[in-house]
Amino acid sequence: MGAPLQSVAASKAAMTSESIDPELVISHDPAPEPAPADQPAHALQAIGLRKTYRAAGKNPPKEALKGIDLAVPRGAFFGLLGPNGAGKSTFINIFAGLVIKSAGRALIWGHDIDRQPKRARASIGVVPQELNLDAFFSPREVVEFQAGLYGVPKRRRRTDEILESVGLLDVADNYSRNLSGGMRRRLLVAKAMVHSPPVLVLDEPTAGVDIDLRRQLWHNIREINRAGTTIMLTTHYLEEAEQLCDRIAIIHRGALVANDTTANLLRQLDWKALHLTIAESLDGPPAALAAYQPRQEPFHRLVLRYQPSRTQIAEVLAAVQSAGLTIVDLTTEQSDLEDVFLKLTRGQ
Repeated sequence: MGAPLQSVAASKAAMTSESIDPELVISHDPAPEPAPADQPAHALQAIGLRKTYRAAGKNPPKEALKGIDLAVPRGAFFGLLGPNGAGKSTFINIFAGLVIKSAGRALIWGHDIDRQPKRARASIGVVPQELNLDAFFSPREVVEFQAGLYGVPKRRRRTDEILESVGLLDVADNYSRNLSGGMRRRLLVAKAMVHSPPVLVLDEPTAGVDIDLRRQLWHNIREINRAGTTIMLTTHYLEEAEQLCDRIAIIHRGALVANDTTANLLRQLDWKALHLTIAESLDGPPAALAAYQPRQEPFHRLVLRYQPSRTQIAEVLAAVQSAGLTIVDLTTEQSDLEDVFLKLTRGQ
C-alpha cells in the first residue's frame, strides 16, 4: 500500500511545482484571446477531410471519412450525429489530434491543425466519453493539474470560476472517487475548459447518466454556450440534440448526409398525426376519411395523418364532423429528429 500513496503524493507535489515537463505542455505562452474583430466566422472547419485506415489482417482498408466539407459557425451549439461506425469519432479525433487525417484540411478557430498545431490545440477542449480521472485527486487539483499541462500561468488560472460554472465548487476539495457519476462528467467538462478554449467538443457527455443528472448537465452546457463558447455535441440521445442544438449535421458511412438548422431538418418530414378519441364505436376506419390514412385503435381512438404544408387542421376536423363522428378529445403528433435521422440513415 505504501508505493501507491507515495506515487499519489509525488504526483500532487509535481502538480504544484513551477517546473513542468516541456513535452507535456501544449503551449507555454498561450496566445491572448483575439479581439472580436479578429474572430473567425467558423469555429471548426473541415475541407475535403478524408481518413482511410490501413488494412488489418484479412480486413481491407476502411474509408472512415469520404471528403467531408463542414463548417461550424462561431458561437453555435452544433450537433454531430450518426449511427455507430458512421465516422463521428474519427472526425472528432482528427480535430483533437488523436487521429492523423489522410487528406484535406482541418481548421480550429481559423488555425490549420498542420500549419499551426499549437494554436489549433490551444483553441479546443475535448470532453471524452470515457471517465479518465485520478481517483485520489480532488476536483480543484484535477483542474489545477490540467491547467499546468496546458502551460496556463497561475495568475491566469480560473479554477474556482470553472468549477462554479459546472456546479462543482461546493465539492472542490473532495476526492474524485467520492463524486457521483454526473459530477464526474461535469469535472471532465471543467478539465476541458482550463485553457479557456473558444471551442468545446462533447463526446457523448450524458452516456449512462440518469435523467436528473442529464438535465443538470444540459443546464451547465447551455450556460457555457451562452457565455460565448462554441459547442459541438455528439450523442445517441436524439431528444438531447433536438433540445440543445441550433444546428445539426448527420454523418452516415463516412459521408455528410445533412447539415442544416434543427428547425429546417424537422421540416423535412412534412406530416402530422391527429389522435382522436371519439364517442362512437366503429367497425373500421370511415371511408370518408380515406384521404387522411385513418387507423383505428382500441378504446374509441382514431389516428389521421396529414401534411401541414397542404392541409390545415381545421379541414381535417371538418371532415371528421362530416363523417358523423363526435370528438371527445384530441392530440397532435409531428415528426421529430428521430424520424429525420431514420429517413437519412436507413431510408425509413
